[in-house]
Amino acid sequence: MKIEVRLFATLAAYLPDEGDGRSAVLELAEGSTATDAVRFLQIPTEIPMMMLINGRDAASEQPLTDGDVLSLFPPLAGGQ
Repeated sequence: MKIEVRLFATLAAYLPDEGDGRSAVLELAEGSTATDAVRFLQIPTEIPMMMLINGRDAASEQPLTDGDVLSLFPPLAGGQ
């Protein structure tokens, strides 16, 4: 199956070379999870991140389906 992955801020450094600098298409095995995609991208497990699948908050073990968009963000802070 193919998914689009979008990496933001410091996580963008883990995009594959064939990505456009903000996103890339990954080919993963059927039944893969968001965690599997993070492993595929070789993002260290100790880096905290927020995950969205198709714009909705997602658990790391949520299964992905063909055509999904997985967005990964480092923790955000700021404001008052």
